[in-house]
Amino acid sequence: MNTQADKQDHAPQLTVSPDEKISVGKSIILGLQHVIAMDVYVVPFLIAMLIGLSSGQSSALIQATFIAAGLATIVQTYFCMKLPVAQGPSYVPLGAIVSIYAASGGGQLGWNSVLGAGLVGSILVIVLGYTGIFNKIVKSFIPPIVGGTIIFIVGLSLLPVAIRDNIYGAKDATINQNVLLALISGAVLILFVILGSLLRNKGSIFRIISVMVALVVGCISANIMGVLDFSAVNHAKWFSMPHIPFADFGFSFNFSAIITMIIIYFVLLAETTGTWFAVSNVIDKPLTDKNLNRGVIGEGISCLIASLLGSTPVTGYSTNAGIISITGIASRRVFLAVGVWFVIFGCSGKLAVLISSIPTAVIGGVFSIVCGIIAINGIQVMKNVKISEKEMYIIAIPMIITLALVMIPQDFLHSLPTFVQYLLGSPILAASLAAILLNKLLPSAK
Repeated sequence: MNTQADKQDHAPQLTVSPDEKISVGKSIILGLQHVIAMDVYVVPFLIAMLIGLSSGQSSALIQATFIAAGLATIVQTYFCMKLPVAQGPSYVPLGAIVSIYAASGGGQLGWNSVLGAGLVGSILVIVLGYTGIFNKIVKSFIPPIVGGTIIFIVGLSLLPVAIRDNIYGAKDATINQNVLLALISGAVLILFVILGSLLRNKGSIFRIISVMVALVVGCISANIMGVLDFSAVNHAKWFSMPHIPFADFGFSFNFSAIITMIIIYFVLLAETTGTWFAVSNVIDKPLTDKNLNRGVIGEGISCLIASLLGSTPVTGYSTNAGIISITGIASRRVFLAVGVWFVIFGCSGKLAVLISSIPTAVIGGVFSIVCGIIAINGIQVMKNVKISEKEMYIIAIPMIITLALVMIPQDFLHSLPTFVQYLLGSPILAASLAAILLNKLLPSAK
């Protein structure tokens, strides 16, 4: 009876399951919706700014990142994990990349060291997947109470960033305008989801296009306010070739850089596991041993592709789990379209600039709701777990750690030893480790 009830609980979430086929036209439109909601261009932009790349080098890095994200999404969705998972550049390696670049002397040599370390680390990740070692770790250390907590903290850690950085701290407009834009895009999203629920099957189209419409209405509102700026799009080229490995850049292998990047890859695997759990919960399809092993292999191949293209590690994006939950569309065909869109954007400077010109607060309004939904999905995973005193601490302590690290003063963080910076620089990693350790160390209720 419980199983049937669970199925009924999950049934309204999806209108299209992962293996269902939908039309090419619909896949293209829905894929673009996912692409727009992902801030793929932000990470390469930050890296370029932090290490002082020239305008040409910055453009090449952004192009490479888009293409890497596209190819990695296709590899993960269709050949490895075979679940609707989109790949994109992670914020986690930022500190490590800057330190490796500086320690290796900067310039082209410094960047070659970053790429070489990424190359070696990605091969190690592939080996972890093939041997099944990572899967054994997951089975032993991540039961439903821990998995649910990890999903919850993924949403919780992203929520302050969505509100603080994407709304209050957005530079596109004044704070009053940013708040209004976020409220408009968020309200339109909620309105369309409500219409979809009220009209049931006939209203599924409202859920499907909800994110896209919210962003379009947000942009129209920004234009009315006079803060929508597409001037950079006019100057961008329609087509530009990405840089070629060994011709435009090379690879250097520095031992300390490699060790640093291997640590980062373990952080990424811990983080992406939370994304996989979030996606599997939304589509009501438990992660199998095969899924996990192939997912780790896909993660390694994705990062290998990124290194060979001259970009930084790409990993599973949790944002898409929230979008699947909102739209009810989990077809892998949509994520194939996501991958193709990314490659197109990577080859077209004009399209890449267009998507990056959407006001930050507009994306923030949608992103905030998506983060909340991800957190609620984590609670759903734990709903059948009896919450005793031990379980309370397993949930509460990681929640506290997550918020503490999201709000940690950067000056204090940078004063700590490098390894501690890596650990505390990722709230999801630190909180996930806390949940795992508490589950193993705290005695169960008698």
